[in-house]
Amino acid sequence: MIFDGHVHQLPDIDPTETREWLDSLDAVVDTHGKTRARYLLSRLMQRANDSQVSFPATVSTPYVNTIPVEQEPWFPGDEHIERRIRAFVRWNAAMMVVKANKAADGIGGHLSTFASSAALYEIGFNHFFRGKDDGTPGDHVYFQGHAAPGIYARAFMEGRLTADDLDHFRREIGRGGRGLSSYPHPRLMPDFWEFPTVSMGLGPITSLYHARFNRYLHNRRIDDTSESRVWAFIGDGECDEPETLGAISLAAREHLDNLVFVVNCNLQRLDGPVRGNGKVIQELEAVFRGAGWNVIKVIWGSKWDPLLAQDKDGALLNKMNNTVDGEFQRYAVEDGEYIRDNFFGPDDRLRQMVSHLSDDDLRNLPRGGHDYRKLYAAYKAATENLGSGRPTVILCKTVKGWTLGEGFEGRNSTHQIKKMTKDQIVALRDRLYMHDEIPEDAIEAEDPPYFKPSEDSVEWQYMMERRKALDGFVPTRSTTARRPLELPDDATFQELRQGSGGQEVSTTMGFTRLLRNLTRDEKIGKRIVPIIPDEARTFGMDGLFKEIEIYAAQGQKYEPVDHDLLLSYSESESGQILEEGITEAGSMSSFIAAGSSYATRGVPMLPFYTFYSMFGFQRTGDLIWQAADIRARGFLMAATAGRTTLLGEGLQHQDGHSLVLASTVPAVQAYDPAFAYELAAIVQAGIARMYGDGSPRETDVFYYITLYNENYEMPAMPDEALSGDGTLAEQIVEGIYKYADGPILEGPDDSAKRATILFSGISHTAAREAQSELAEHYGVSAELWSVTSYKALREEGLGAERHNRLHPSADARVPLVARRLAESRGPITAVSDFMAMVPDQVRQFVTASAHGDGAHRTFTTLGTDGMGRSDTREALRRFFEIDTGHVVVAVLSGLLADGTVDAATVQDAIDRYDIDPDIADPWDSYID
Repeated sequence: MIFDGHVHQLPDIDPTETREWLDSLDAVVDTHGKTRARYLLSRLMQRANDSQVSFPATVSTPYVNTIPVEQEPWFPGDEHIERRIRAFVRWNAAMMVVKANKAADGIGGHLSTFASSAALYEIGFNHFFRGKDDGTPGDHVYFQGHAAPGIYARAFMEGRLTADDLDHFRREIGRGGRGLSSYPHPRLMPDFWEFPTVSMGLGPITSLYHARFNRYLHNRRIDDTSESRVWAFIGDGECDEPETLGAISLAAREHLDNLVFVVNCNLQRLDGPVRGNGKVIQELEAVFRGAGWNVIKVIWGSKWDPLLAQDKDGALLNKMNNTVDGEFQRYAVEDGEYIRDNFFGPDDRLRQMVSHLSDDDLRNLPRGGHDYRKLYAAYKAATENLGSGRPTVILCKTVKGWTLGEGFEGRNSTHQIKKMTKDQIVALRDRLYMHDEIPEDAIEAEDPPYFKPSEDSVEWQYMMERRKALDGFVPTRSTTARRPLELPDDATFQELRQGSGGQEVSTTMGFTRLLRNLTRDEKIGKRIVPIIPDEARTFGMDGLFKEIEIYAAQGQKYEPVDHDLLLSYSESESGQILEEGITEAGSMSSFIAAGSSYATRGVPMLPFYTFYSMFGFQRTGDLIWQAADIRARGFLMAATAGRTTLLGEGLQHQDGHSLVLASTVPAVQAYDPAFAYELAAIVQAGIARMYGDGSPRETDVFYYITLYNENYEMPAMPDEALSGDGTLAEQIVEGIYKYADGPILEGPDDSAKRATILFSGISHTAAREAQSELAEHYGVSAELWSVTSYKALREEGLGAERHNRLHPSADARVPLVARRLAESRGPITAVSDFMAMVPDQVRQFVTASAHGDGAHRTFTTLGTDGMGRSDTREALRRFFEIDTGHVVVAVLSGLLADGTVDAATVQDAIDRYDIDPDIADPWDSYID
């Protein structure tokens, strides 16, 4: 109330007493100043809290350490040995980057991020990060991407990496792919890294939802996650990414006291200060405290404690509070004399306070993020916070490029510096006190050495003993299943194979029934994780609310307004559905947590994330790429798919390009099924591929499957394929199968008028109608082929082309799509509710005849290029030229190109279907 200015609205039952208190405050301000007044108010608030007098929490505290020196715990380690280990790690990290850029100029790497955060990691490695050796998943540590060299350097000292490995930093090609990734990439280093973090902002949000998913597993009695913490290391500049801070209120709302953010506040982003004119630590404190987090600030090192103890009148505290980050960055690069004159000098009280300190003493007054005891106190407080219900953020003030020497520390350009001169290397060696380990002649060489302590050294033994006490090395990725997943019964998919029995339904409705059946399956049911942003009713999935309930960490504390309805909104602590609210980024983060649980927890889970298809790749493409990197498994269900199916919504909702974007992510298996039985075949094969059919194919994939909201009768799955090798289910998964033969037509030139129509998804309606129209009006027998995955066909075709290019003497391979269509005749017309680029993915493989006669096949694609419009489905399909009439004209145009019909026949179809040939292109943005 006081903070929003509305205290005057409250009744004052004793104005005289109020006046006395206000007069007393005025007297303190007049006599002792504002600093003393702030102190007294802080003490009053503390006493009010102790007396359980409710009062709004402040969102910002003075610019000092949260934990006072008298409350710091005893440090249990050997600080000297740990400092030596830290020096060795620093040296190796720097040399790895320097040597990489000597071997390949411009290869890159980062020196300064880890230099500023080495102590932040080492305190965790030596005292807090739990490994996996005891058979449990341990802690989950999201390392800051740019700090990767330091993590490699420690793994080298632990014997997990060799000097040759370090020499191949950022060179992953060759050596059997055993180079070191530039950043944390589980896709490329699947036994080492667990979490991709370098696309800034994604590490924080995915770590947050990971902590939430651990609670989900625990509350649903699937896995005991009570001993695991999630640690996320973040840069202060990274906090400008919306994903970093966008979900932090959920962490407090869900009582995620198993989550710790460690923010490396070196005050610098890539190009300059994070907040040159402000104070980023204070800003972040306010944001996190306001969101309900436990905030621990580690700003000043131990050498500041005696100075703060002398600060009886608050002059030093006032200077700390009023100095902006741009000035603090300047102090990091200037000498002691400058600091004495500009920080302490303007106030005689401060100058006198440091009169006993030399300029070097002033230059070396440390920031808290480099002080081991301060960091230990903060980390210990964070781990002891379990049970409070509040997530913790530790804000650590550091210097970017710390220990790297002049030219690096605190410089605006330090993030981009990859090389060091001989003098700079010597200065680093001297700064780290490694004269005995790195002699002068070693630095004279072109190839400065790494350093690894011998196994009988006290440093190596200490380091290994600490990791043994903490259950093994970190990071380590394992896919050993502690609780294996069983494949569902075949009967679970039978309902979709039977068709809709005359009822008109959408593929979205078909999927909802399949999802219900999967959750009921005795083998896999509890491992299904339905994820929905906030559109369950749109997708017809609200029937699941009552049956499997919505996950709520504290259960349902209210009676919903629809409590008396069969499909009431039901929440439960053990609920199965993750109903995220309107956050596609949060939903994708939950998908990543669930889809990687087989590795992070050893507990395979199967997420089905259902969403507006427009808000998939377009809105969360970066997170989808991260899901591929982390080797997530699961299903992305793109509902309301297509450019013309979602009538009335307009260009922000109508998706005609997600299947194009899906082709850019190698791990994505993209499908566009037309019928429920196709959907069943794809999902069943996908589960088997990811979790257990013994296939030699890549299993760390996930599926992108379109779902449409248009109702039509679903046919039953035919008993067998009409043609080709393999069962119908196998052909569906491969990407193409013959749906219907061309009609048998009477007449002498029947054999000459044949055509092939490819359809996918909802475009089957126009294709099937066009088949009838062509037969009735033009004597054309067109066969129909369902293409469930152009992406799969393209990738298989590229593989065949590559084989032929590199094996000129071997028998040529024929791409699958060409083999399947070899028996078809006539021009090929492909129609899609997505951009023409989707079917164009197979053009190069089918335009040349597969019969070996060198004949060319005409290939025409019809797609929905351009921005969507708000209108009816019929109007939209006419506008984008994918309706029945345009399919007929396209087929006849192909026959004209082949010399089978004349131009008058094509013109007749244009007239018959009332097509305006002179209308502007649908993809022209300036169409009236």
